[in-house]
This record gives sequence, structure tokens and C-alpha cells, in this order.
Amino acid sequence: MADYNYQARPVSSAGYDAQAIDQGLRTYMISVYQYMMLGVGVTGLTAYFTHATPALFSLVYGTPLQWVVMLAPLGIVWFVFGRIDRMSAASAQTWFWAFSAIMGVSMAYIFRAYVGTDIVRVFFVTAASFGALSLYGYTTPRSLSAWGSFLFMGLVGLVIASIVNIFLASSALSFAVSAIGVLVFAGLTAYDTQKIKDMYDAGDDSEIAGKKAIMGSLTLYLDFINLFLFLLRLMGNNRN
Repeated sequence: MADYNYQARPVSSAGYDAQAIDQGLRTYMISVYQYMMLGVGVTGLTAYFTHATPALFSLVYGTPLQWVVMLAPLGIVWFVFGRIDRMSAASAQTWFWAFSAIMGVSMAYIFRAYVGTDIVRVFFVTAASFGALSLYGYTTPRSLSAWGSFLFMGLVGLVIASIVNIFLASSALSFAVSAIGVLVFAGLTAYDTQKIKDMYDAGDDSEIAGKKAIMGSLTLYLDFINLFLFLLRLMGNNRN
């Protein structure tokens, strides 16, 4: 869930006919989904390449560099969200591709931790679930804004419980965190989709529209990846 610096505004018909607004909204949302899907693809390919290259995998996961790789994506997200107003659309896009690639390196471990067929199976389950939830968020006439505070509290609880479980190493707590994580990011997928849709404004110039599309794709990317990882923990067969 992202807190955009741009103010979400309902689509206004002032100066624009309804058909043009509808076409513009579709084009905007298609660009959001395209960026997101390409970002997921970059992450998947980078993760597999890192796993399939023993020297690279050992360099990352056999040294303290693994902590840099794991924390770098979080730093990039904070940086992009914090400076999007001062970035160009091209710069935001560059950071998005860099983020996707670094995320791939940080996720290479899943190919060592889980059976390959389970990874593929869970990926398709995630894609189907994400598609249905995002479609709901896009099409429902009901405002999902009330979900925001509840989902934010869920995220905070997930972070705290995950940190606690580092020390407890409780399988029961791990299962609970994964199950709650699925519910939270399922809700965020619908919530964020509606929020991204509401941010569209037919009066935006191409630069602002491009930055909104990148921010929207980054938000949905995070929802997808986290939903995938929590589902993998629940449904995957851990090699260990």
C-alpha cells in the first residue's frame, strides 16, 4: 500500500467527453499492468539466473552482501516514493527496472528452498488470485477506502510478528503470519487497484501520467510479490 504524493481525484468530465475519459483510463491502467508484469518477469528471470549461476549465488548468499541485497529493495521503494515529485518519468522507470532486478537477486533463494514445480504452481495460483482481486478493485462501485487503516494495521502486525518469530522460530507462528499475510495482500490488491484507478485524471500531461503509471505498477508489483511469497510458504514443499 502506497501513500502517493499526488492527490487522488475523481475523474472529471470537464472539458472531456465520457468516451475519451474512458479510453484514457483504460490506456492508463493497461500501462500500469504492463509495467507490473514486465517487472515481475525481470524479477523471475534474475532470480533464476542468480540461482543457476553458482559463483553469483555464493557471492551473494555466502557473504554479508546478502543483507545489502535483501535491504536494497526496501531502500529503493522509500527513495522512489519520497522523490517521485522531483523525478522525471524516465528516471522513475529506470529505478523501477533496477528495483525489479535487485528483487530477483534477493529472491534467488526460493529455488534452493522450494521444489521447482511448487514454485510454478504457486505462481499461477497467485496470478489467478491477483487477477480476480484486481478486477474486483477496478470494477466495484463500492469505495474500499475504509479498508486502508485496517490493512495498514495488518501490515504492521505482520512486520512485528515476523521479527518476533526470528527469535522464537515457531512453526505455528510462521503459519499464522503466512495466512494473515495472504489475507492482507489480497485485500491490498483490490484496495490499491481502486486507489490507482481513482488517481487517473484526464487532464494530466504525459509526464505526470507516466509517473503515476510507474508508481501504480510498483504498488501492484509489491502486492503480487508478497502474495506469492506468503502463498509459497503455505503451499510449497520446503526442501529443508
